[in-house]
Amino acid sequence: MKISRIFLYSALSAVTLLTGACDDDDNGYSYGDPKAVVSTPVAPVINATSADVEATFDMAADFRSSGAGFCYDVNPGPTIYGNAVKATVIDNKMTATLTGLAPSTTYYIRAYVAVYDNSDLEYSPEFTITTGEGTPEEMLENYVAPKDNDYYVAIAGWSARDQWNLANVHDPSVVKAADGYYYMYQTDASYGNVHIEGGGHFHGRRSKDLVNWEYLGATMPELPEWVVPKLNEIRKAMGLEEANPDVNAFGYWAPVVRKVSDNLYRMYYSIVCPSSINGEGTWAERAFIGLMENTNPADNSGWVDKGYVITNASDRGLDFNVAADDWANCYYKFNAIDPAYIITDAGEHWLVYGSWNSGIAAVKVDAESGKPANLGNPWGTDADIASYGKLIYTRQMGNRWQASEGPEIIYHDGYYYLFLAYDALGVPYNTRVVRSKNITGPYLGIDGTDCTNAGGDAYPIVTHPYKFNGHYGWVGISHCAVFDDGEGNWFYASQGRLPVGIQGNEASNALMTGHVRSIRWTKSGWPVVMPERYGAVPQVAIAEEELIGNWENIDLGYQYETMKESVGITLNEDHTVTGGQWDGAAWSYDAEARILTVGSVELYLMRECDWEAAPRTHTIVYAGIDNRTTFWGKKLR
Repeated sequence: MKISRIFLYSALSAVTLLTGACDDDDNGYSYGDPKAVVSTPVAPVINATSADVEATFDMAADFRSSGAGFCYDVNPGPTIYGNAVKATVIDNKMTATLTGLAPSTTYYIRAYVAVYDNSDLEYSPEFTITTGEGTPEEMLENYVAPKDNDYYVAIAGWSARDQWNLANVHDPSVVKAADGYYYMYQTDASYGNVHIEGGGHFHGRRSKDLVNWEYLGATMPELPEWVVPKLNEIRKAMGLEEANPDVNAFGYWAPVVRKVSDNLYRMYYSIVCPSSINGEGTWAERAFIGLMENTNPADNSGWVDKGYVITNASDRGLDFNVAADDWANCYYKFNAIDPAYIITDAGEHWLVYGSWNSGIAAVKVDAESGKPANLGNPWGTDADIASYGKLIYTRQMGNRWQASEGPEIIYHDGYYYLFLAYDALGVPYNTRVVRSKNITGPYLGIDGTDCTNAGGDAYPIVTHPYKFNGHYGWVGISHCAVFDDGEGNWFYASQGRLPVGIQGNEASNALMTGHVRSIRWTKSGWPVVMPERYGAVPQVAIAEEELIGNWENIDLGYQYETMKESVGITLNEDHTVTGGQWDGAAWSYDAEARILTVGSVELYLMRECDWEAAPRTHTIVYAGIDNRTTFWGKKLR
């Protein structure tokens, strides 16, 4: 419990409180020599929402105590003006029980003694405890939502990087390491390009809970020394003049990180060269994929560059004078950016890469070196460039203006799932997924489209620009990382962008926030991503009666460059639906499977943070697929 102001006044006297200024050091109010020495508290019993605490004190000669207790806070330096509890005192030993604590939370505690007739208050040294997890019900009741500000302009600058959390994140890749941390690495991009001030590339951060992230800084100090020589080696072989590009004009894009073993982590990264291949008006300069390795990602400076892996390949020989604006007929077949990396169930190592040109390729790499063997020249016929990989996905066969990129590949329950970023990244960006029994395909959509051999739009939609009530909405949600925690829980991470013009800021679409979301898998084996960002809400069982009431539903059916907005629906006690596209439909609930069925649509439930609520709190959300249409929804509280 908290003690009242009445107790404080009676213990310290009105004169003490009115004339004594609060001091945050260990001795609190002490005038001259301390009149009491208070021991550091101990906590013999710590539960999820309470703790028993005790301390002792010795009074100076001729002084008496007029009260004693404990003050506590989640921040250092607790005082009696915050949370405080009166102690029971027997023979100078003080004991109390702190109640109403939050589970899994660290508290700072100090004991204090008020000195009778002396206007003094003596504090003990500080002590910390961490409460237990408690039952899921206790944790849900005491849930504290994340406080991040989505419009983070005030902390966007380099000097505030310790406050970024998931601000200034673009194209993230995430891995859970042997030390229990999740490590995230990203494209060189930030609001106002403030990351440039810190120097280096492929900045990282880490987290134990996927909610609170510690910024680590750059993993690559400067342009690798192999890049310009490799560029000129290829140019010379093509009969082109040596290039002397500005080292500050290279692009550092879209790394992917994977744990090979507890003592080996690999990061493949993209380096994009400036200028055009044969002067102005011709096709763009090439890109490279390189490799770094680390034995311990906790050492952010421990990434060792292993050099060149692969570059753009062309099936058009040396006929590179394609006009720069001839997008559908561009020079390169495969674009060497956006790497993804997977170790198959058979133990083979594969690199999957590509962006816009032709589609996505897969190439086998050596397990020891992480690189493909026997690469020939990156030009020639299809046969000449076969070592650069096999086409495994294309949106439109024969067209090199794909509007698809950012492959991510994972293995789950017998299938390889290939996630893809679709369309331009400002507003239209959305995520799709296809799957195959084999690493090289064919990759099929949920509607049966063979996207490897025939090409076609990938379905289902995984994310799409959207807006719940009470928020600006999110766009640019794609180029994802998909990862698990080793305990059967899967997650989706990407950037999300605010729309243009928020708070009158025409650059607000450049505010990029890292989004982490939970994944559930449907009965037929397709991933559905939750509509609300992950907030570490305890997954307490969801009872049917909790579903009755008002919801917001979003139909994520594809619509180019359109933010899909929520529509209100009500799940009635009589198991009918009112409002929206399901008006009049019946609903039922499988509590064990956590599946809400509306009409014939199965919606997969989780507890998640309601980021739009004021104040934020927990709620129930759903995601489901009906043929090619994805649905998102959340319960209103």
